[in-house]
Amino acid sequence: MLGSGILKGLAVTAKNFVGSYHDPARMVTQEYPDVPAQLPPAYRNFPFLVTENATDPMGTLRCVACQICEKECPPQCIYIEKSKDKKPDATGKPQIYPAVFAIDTAVCMSCQLCVEVCPFDAIKMDQVFEIAATNRFEGLLLNREQLAKPNTYFHQIHPEEAAEVDARLTADRLAAEEKAKAAAAAKAAAAAAPKPAAPAPAAAPTPPKPAAGGSPTS
Repeated sequence: MLGSGILKGLAVTAKNFVGSYHDPARMVTQEYPDVPAQLPPAYRNFPFLVTENATDPMGTLRCVACQICEKECPPQCIYIEKSKDKKPDATGKPQIYPAVFAIDTAVCMSCQLCVEVCPFDAIKMDQVFEIAATNRFEGLLLNREQLAKPNTYFHQIHPEEAAEVDARLTADRLAAEEKAKAAAAAKAAAAAAPKPAAPAPAAAPTPPKPAAGGSPTS
């Protein structure tokens, strides 16, 4: 039939047009900003600091101010000052902490090198992109209080990576606890072991008796 191909094409167009109103698979447009944007897990923007406890973010930072990220940062946008004292981390081990930790997001290029070199999984890439500020210098210079976010937030934006990190950290902590228990048990066993008896003092030599009617012989 002449024109059947055109009719079939119009039918496909009409089907897709109608489906775009009720079929979720066809609703590809996001009504931003009324509807929050759904970002893929691999999306990254600027770094943030991971803290174990949301109620005490400054007291449970994973960061120990080793300054590796500061040294490796290509645009040199990270600034860290070490603390003069130590305080317990999330596991109770005394650690140095960052007295100052700042990132200049006006310079940061989101290369993720700071994340790659961190040996403590203390810094990760965020997904926040609504960061407009009226002050270019102070508004885009983030301090440690602004950078600190709980581990639950890390699980929310990067669930697979967060689960892998938690599993590795848990294994490391259990290994450290087992090592500490073994050392304590060895110390207790050494203290409880009987001490060897001290050797008896040697008897003093008996002086020679004097000969009869004379002086002692030499």
